[in-house]
Amino acid sequence: MIALAAPLLSSISGYWAGAFQDLSALPQLDVFDPASGALLATVPQMGALEARLAVESAAARLRSPPNLPERGRILSNIEAGLLAEQEQFAELITRENGKPLAEARAEVAYAAGFFRDARRHLDALQPKTLPTRPRGLTWRVHHRPAGVAALITPWNFPMGMLAKKLAGAIAGGCPSVVKPSEITPLSTIAWFAQLHALGLPPGLVNLVFGDAAAIGKVLCSHPAVRVLSFTGSTAVGALLSQQAAPHFKRLSLELGGNAPFLVFEDADLDTAVDALMANKFRNTGQTCVCANRVYVARAIAEPFVSAVAARVRALRAGPGMEAGVDIGPMIDARGYAKVHSHVQDALAMGATLVVGGSGDPAQRFFPPTLLTGITPTMACASEETFGPVIAISVFDDEDAMVQAADDTPYGLAAYVFTADRARADRVVAQLHFGHVAVNTGSGPTPEVPFGGFRCSGLGREGGAEGVMEYVELQTVPWGPAVG
Repeated sequence: MIALAAPLLSSISGYWAGAFQDLSALPQLDVFDPASGALLATVPQMGALEARLAVESAAARLRSPPNLPERGRILSNIEAGLLAEQEQFAELITRENGKPLAEARAEVAYAAGFFRDARRHLDALQPKTLPTRPRGLTWRVHHRPAGVAALITPWNFPMGMLAKKLAGAIAGGCPSVVKPSEITPLSTIAWFAQLHALGLPPGLVNLVFGDAAAIGKVLCSHPAVRVLSFTGSTAVGALLSQQAAPHFKRLSLELGGNAPFLVFEDADLDTAVDALMANKFRNTGQTCVCANRVYVARAIAEPFVSAVAARVRALRAGPGMEAGVDIGPMIDARGYAKVHSHVQDALAMGATLVVGGSGDPAQRFFPPTLLTGITPTMACASEETFGPVIAISVFDDEDAMVQAADDTPYGLAAYVFTADRARADRVVAQLHFGHVAVNTGSGPTPEVPFGGFRCSGLGREGGAEGVMEYVELQTVPWGPAVG
């Protein structure tokens, strides 16, 4: 077992009713370092009973949620706490996820930003009185906490994805039950130790992990849970939607993507290449917003491919804790196998291997790869590869490129590179994606709403809209005063 320099991991357990619980009698789950396969820790495998206890703890707090000034103080304290322990949290993320330490540090800072931004929107939750008197009455509109919020987070950004949800829930006054991925629970457990030390009201935040199916059923069916926020695959999002439908819960779902990256003939090549490299290889390509399909105008295809190939060859793969590492390991053998199958499928169907290829699954590091000659029937064109593979298709005209880019049931992120403002406006309007970046590979930021179109989900996280996911509007007409 690797020794973790993480004082905040003194208690590795579930958390509800304002305390870490004694769950030593439960079966244990192993948490591994994806870079080496070494055992990092064992954690209790919780199930339906623990999930119900956590929901009941949150429901009890809902009877007396923090008021707006209290929420502001909590959000501010959480932001400060994250930044104060940035290095410890970053190391835990790298150990359990594998991403380079610099990326993990950036994730912690990104997480802190959601609490800072959510605090800015608290004034919008003040009760509002209508300036006129329809029907001779005084009308007031209140923003009430929607109920207990279930927050289900993925392994690829264990703290960043939770921050998106938790900041909105706290700002809206919703007590929450957090369920992180069983692959990467350690950074979340450590975060809860810090939240406990900050003195949050008991029941405001609660933590369970273990049997995902059993916990998920409780979160979808318990009547106290009124908001379900999930980041993960479209298939699991659909299942949770079905389970929650009979209870008319509010859903916020960030699901799978198949991001197109369009480079027109008038684009600045250096800008496009820089953006593609930063966007594609972040977290070893294991992000829902990274470029999955790269479309390049034929007139610039040769220099573009040449420039990208040189950059891909220069990448260094290795354990995220080592200095100078650009990309880390795949999260597990299943993720590695999917990337390998996509590359082999493309090559069998006529694609050209420019850089990389298949590696040794036992080594856990898939080599950064560049493929050209991609066609729509290849798996890497229709499915999310979720790995360090750039797959390039060449096009002769704008209409064909845009049509191919939008030909997907998904709609999370897209990227457009052109020097023509009119073309950019025209293309963006034709792309049915929740996030369309122009001449940049930037993903979302806490200050704006982010979410998907079509099968990439519904609801928004970040910005004022992310806070509003956790409140219900209550209209109160007042008649003449009595007495």
